[in-house]
Amino acid sequence: MEQILRPIYQERASSPETLGVILLEKRTDGDPVTDTFDEILLIITSNNDIPIYTKHYTEGTGKAAMHVISEKQLRKWLLLGTKRKVVDWLFYGKIYFDRNEFVEKLKEELKEYPFHGRRVKMGLELSKLVRTYMEGKSFFDRKDFMDSYHHAVQSLHHLARLAIIESGLSPEVTVWSQVKKLDPAIYKLYEELILSEEPIEKRLELMFLASEFFIHNRTVDGARHILDIMSAKSNWTIQELHEHEELRMYSINLEVLIEFLVDKGLIEIVKSESKNEFVFHRDYSVKLSQ
Repeated sequence: MEQILRPIYQERASSPETLGVILLEKRTDGDPVTDTFDEILLIITSNNDIPIYTKHYTEGTGKAAMHVISEKQLRKWLLLGTKRKVVDWLFYGKIYFDRNEFVEKLKEELKEYPFHGRRVKMGLELSKLVRTYMEGKSFFDRKDFMDSYHHAVQSLHHLARLAIIESGLSPEVTVWSQVKKLDPAIYKLYEELILSEEPIEKRLELMFLASEFFIHNRTVDGARHILDIMSAKSNWTIQELHEHEELRMYSINLEVLIEFLVDKGLIEIVKSESKNEFVFHRDYSVKLSQ
């Protein structure tokens, strides 16, 4: 397939808008990292008019996918962590074209993690962790153990990613292989949840108790991004928080994170008068000790 694709990526490389061309070959049959394709051709472009453009190719029994991704879209994926396989494409693919070492510099950025970028990622993972943990605990309290188990696994996945980001690395598709080396205690908790022969109710009870400790220890660092933003002024309405450019990334998890940080004493409630003398507006402020 590589010979078939060569004229395609050579043509793309000749465009002044092309920043990099990467080719990734499958490692095993049905490899999910390549979406089961034999090869992935990733082309990064400076043209942001079309964030994503995809084509599929076939030759004999082989198949390949070409993804033309704008730099803006790529950086958004990397920041939000919504396309984890793209990290694998960047690190394990073969670079065929690299304008002004764009790809190599991007890979170095991912390795070194600009501090601000790490804080954003930690905040996003904390918000997802809090939501899945709370939903799982709610199902557990109602004795809906299978639904609770589903959310418990999700929350441990977010906890694992948070631990990886905290260490300065980028979460890969093989998150648990990374965590086993970086934080064996979290790996052990995950292992006990899915492999233990204890009744599911007992496994979930132990998982939720232990997770409280792990979440507590990472709350301040995980919330540093949102706390830094909120420190810019004395108090915020919830609408102002939703409209802030960076906090928009938290999406549906923003409010549950705010309430979680209120409970933890990191954010305090500020009451302000409304048109109704019996009802107050509920605004938010970073606690001064922070």
